[in-house]
Amino acid sequence: MTYIIAEPCVDVKDTACVDVCPVDCIYQEEDKDRTLYIHPEECIDCAACEPVCPVAAIFAEADVPAQWKPWTEVNYLYFKDKEGARARVNQLRPVGTPPVQPVH
Repeated sequence: MTYIIAEPCVDVKDTACVDVCPVDCIYQEEDKDRTLYIHPEECIDCAACEPVCPVAAIFAEADVPAQWKPWTEVNYLYFKDKEGARARVNQLRPVGTPPVQPVH
């Protein structure tokens, strides 16, 4: 299992999660990425990142809400095809589109 960063992070990119990650497995390219990504093979499932996220965008993979399941694929894709992941982010959340609120 790994942790997934979902839609609420898009265009926010608060790096509190990066600061607490003991294995430095959270990535972004500053001028290219609209969100952060957790490397699925480097993540040790410690959950340190989850509580510090100010927009509640980080979930254990098994707990990603249904509305944000596509972000699991995006997270994995980033580490195989960064440009493909960036294109998918833009499809899921076009630039200028307000964030989708979680379904309760």
